Amino acid sequence: MNARKVYNTIVKIVLPLILGGAILYWMYRDFDFGNISYVVLHEMNWTWMLLSFPFGVLAQMFRGWRWKQVLAPIGECPRTSTSIYAIFMSYAVSLVVPRIGEFARCGVLKRYDGVSFPKALGTVVTERAVDTLLMGIITAIAFVLHIRVFNTFFNQTGTRFNDILRGFTSAGWAVTAICAASVIVLAWLVGRRLSIYNKVKDTFHGIWQGVTSLRKVDNIPLFIIYSVAIWVCYFLHYYLTFFCFDFTSHLGFTCALVSFVVGSIAVIVPTPNGAGPWHFAVKTMLVLYGVADTQALYFVLIVHSVQTLLVVLLGVWGALGLRKPKARISVE
Repeated sequence: MNARKVYNTIVKIVLPLILGGAILYWMYRDFDFGNISYVVLHEMNWTWMLLSFPFGVLAQMFRGWRWKQVLAPIGECPRTSTSIYAIFMSYAVSLVVPRIGEFARCGVLKRYDGVSFPKALGTVVTERAVDTLLMGIITAIAFVLHIRVFNTFFNQTGTRFNDILRGFTSAGWAVTAICAASVIVLAWLVGRRLSIYNKVKDTFHGIWQGVTSLRKVDNIPLFIIYSVAIWVCYFLHYYLTFFCFDFTSHLGFTCALVSFVVGSIAVIVPTPNGAGPWHFAVKTMLVLYGVADTQALYFVLIVHSVQTLLVVLLGVWGALGLRKPKARISVE
């Protein structure tokens, strides 16, 4: 049993850390970190970074409001504060174990507001399907409008099908193999976890109720507004950081949209907050838009680190804010 626990710990925690660390090491192996503090203290406009923070917070709050709305049709009515704090905590715990936040936030609602775990998990599946659809639409629009940029990106990263076999270096093959293996392991773990729930008929029924809850949502326009607002806030949270640096402030909306799409796809690889794959994808895209290699490395390292710190702070805020409802005292 102990050996099994050790194995699960290695797979869930150590492997994603190794994956993200390996990609970051590969990117920054010849990088001079001595100038980072100078850039942060003297060359970076922190006003724009601070202006981006509210959108990072709002993106998660909109998730909480939307989740509460989806839970209502299946008879679950958590407090708004609990729903939002659960979202805050889910992102924070996913920094330790990638993707575990989806289960953690359902556990928070069950513990503090008595929400059915299976039903909550089903609504999470529904939410992710909606988010995937929206991200697909955004990607399609960006791809059609900027197909030449994407084609150049595919050529330079060796991701075009005709160039894969002859365009990858040994390091590229290693990174790709590790990422693919990690995605397979993650899918296996999630499938295994869900298969355990599905062994119990009532639990499976609860999950199915959550999945189909979208059909019974009272205010569909509001649901759509929440869903769109989530991604608009994500984008603005990222886009405003362009104005923090002289070497990205002139790039404009087009570069921000394209690099945002590429970075959002990259975080599918299970590493803490997308560390590694996100750095590689966004850095490569910035270079295509004329940003010097070293400057692009500064950008992705600083922006990702600061935004990750915000996720941690929100997680702490959520944990401190959670309270069980006060018992009602009846007076006869």
